[in-house]
Amino acid sequence: MSTRLIPTVVDPASRGFFAAAAEGRLAVLTCPRCGGHTHLPRPRCVHCGEGGLQWREVPPRGRARSWTVVEHQVHPWFPAPYTVVVIDIDDSPGVRLIGYLPDRAEIDENTVLEADFEDLGEDAEGNRIALPRWRVQSRGDSAN
Repeated sequence: MSTRLIPTVVDPASRGFFAAAAEGRLAVLTCPRCGGHTHLPRPRCVHCGEGGLQWREVPPRGRARSWTVVEHQVHPWFPAPYTVVVIDIDDSPGVRLIGYLPDRAEIDENTVLEADFEDLGEDAEGNRIALPRWRVQSRGDSAN
């Protein structure tokens, strides 16, 4: 078991995200009717109102939308400084995920980030726990 804070992976609204992450995939709810992505999880499509959304894989890659450097440590498991980044996921309009980067990451609006998955072990019920772990793939004009 990890010594880090771990998420609850069995919540009905988000368990599909965590099940995909445990398999090394990034997934979001997708509408079978219009193909729109709905994130954060909701029971109905935010684009057309359809129910029956399905978890579908999306690229584990995106571009920095916004970021901030945390300088004041608020929890012993998250030593400062670290960078919190909002990532627009590639090929997934409207899907933004929050990422963590250690230290003071040098990023701008052209920075491309890519995720692999950190295995955090199992919870008390034996459910696998994995989280996207973001890293800078490229910066600036070379990312285009």
